[in-house]
Amino acid sequence: MTTIKDIAKVAGVSVTTVSRALNGYSDVSEKTRQKIMAVSKELNYSPNTLARSLVMNKSTTIGLLVSGMTADSVKDNFTFEVLRGIDQFVAETNYDLILFSTNSTKQREKTYSQLCRERRVDGVILQGIKTDDPYLQEVVESDIPCVLIDIPIESQTVGYVTTDNVLGAKKAVDYLLERGHRKIAMVNGHDFAFVSQERLKGYMQALQEKGIPYHQEWVLNGAFEEEEAERQVLHLLQKNKDITAIFCASDLMAIGAMQAIKKLNMDIPEQISIVGYDDILLASYMNPRLTTIAQDKYKMGYEAAKLLIEMLEGSRQSCKTVLETKLVVRESTN
Repeated sequence: MTTIKDIAKVAGVSVTTVSRALNGYSDVSEKTRQKIMAVSKELNYSPNTLARSLVMNKSTTIGLLVSGMTADSVKDNFTFEVLRGIDQFVAETNYDLILFSTNSTKQREKTYSQLCRERRVDGVILQGIKTDDPYLQEVVESDIPCVLIDIPIESQTVGYVTTDNVLGAKKAVDYLLERGHRKIAMVNGHDFAFVSQERLKGYMQALQEKGIPYHQEWVLNGAFEEEEAERQVLHLLQKNKDITAIFCASDLMAIGAMQAIKKLNMDIPEQISIVGYDDILLASYMNPRLTTIAQDKYKMGYEAAKLLIEMLEGSRQSCKTVLETKLVVRESTN
C-alpha cells in the first residue's frame, strides 16, 4: 500500500510537506500542493483515516443515532427522508456518516458517550428520541457536539432542528374552522414527544381564538401508531356522533382514524373531515387523498447535518433551526 513516504520520494519533497499538503495546510505553495496531489493520484494513494484521526484527534465522521424504529417507521418514511437530507449535506463535505441505532437494552449496557466514542464520531444527530429517554440527559451533559431533531434544547454543545409545530397545528384547525366545523376532535401522539405538546397548543389556540370550547375528552392519545389511533377514534365516534372533523398529529394516525370512520360506515369528507400532519408519501395515495400539514423532512435532515458540521467547525453562532410548514389541501376535508 502506498504511503506518504512513497509520495514524498517521487515528488522530491519531505514527508512533512506531503502530510501538510494532503491535510490542507496553507503553508504549502499551490504549485507544490498540485504536484503532490498528482503524484498521490498516480500512485493510487488512499489515506489511512484511522491513523489520521488518531493524530489529529478528529475523525471527520458524524453519526445518526436513531431511537425507537418500528414497523410503522417504514410506513411513515420519516426517518428515511431525514437520513436522505443528512446524507446529501454530508456528501458535499469531507465528512463521513455512519448510522447506528439504540434501544433500552443497549442503553443499559453502554452510556451515550461510550457508544459515540466506540464509533469514533466527532458529533451526532439524534432522531426519534423521547423526552423521557435516559440518553437525553446524557446528551445535554456530554461534551460531544449533538443536534436533536424535534427536541428544543440548546447549549454550547447541543443544537436542534424542528418545524413550527404550534403554527402548523393551528393552520390545520384554522382551515377546519374556516370550512364551518365547530366540533373538532384531535388525535395526538404520546406524551413523551415535544411535538405532541406543541401541536396540542396549536389546536387549543385555534379553538380559543374562535371562542370554541375545548373538550379535553375529545383529545385522544394515538401514540403515533395507526392501530392505536383507529381504536381510539372508533371509541370516540361511537360515543360522540356530533363530531364533524378530526385533526391528527401525524398522517399515520390519520390513516388509522380513516379506517375507524370507514368501519362505522361514515363518509369522508361528507360526514367527517380529516386533517393529518407530516405529508408522508402514503397521504397522497389514500382514498380519499389526505389533507395534511406538510413539513420538509428532507430539509430537516439537511439542516441538521449543516448545523452539526458548522458547530464542529466553529462557524455557527445560533444552534437552532426552525423550519416552516405548509397546508396541503386534498380530498379528506369538506
